[in-house]
Amino acid sequence: MRLVVDLNKCQGYAQCAFLAPDVFAMHGEESLIYNPHAPEEQRERLARAVAACPVQAITADGLEDLTGEPGAGPRRGAPEASDGR
Repeated sequence: MRLVVDLNKCQGYAQCAFLAPDVFAMHGEESLIYNPHAPEEQRERLARAVAACPVQAITADGLEDLTGEPGAGPRRGAPEASDGR
């Protein structure tokens, strides 16, 4: 699984480091370091970390099958798809 963090967008909220500490870490107060080739066993934690980023700075190839959307993890509070029934 390949991760990309837009470090220009990242504001250092550290939600990713809290939710997936084996992949993301803060270096100092504002600098994020991460493993761009995250292990498959971190899939669930990564999906949560991607969804929790307040500025949506993280994309992850390989999480599509969890959400149906490329590069996105499950979003809290997102409306469920409905067929109108």
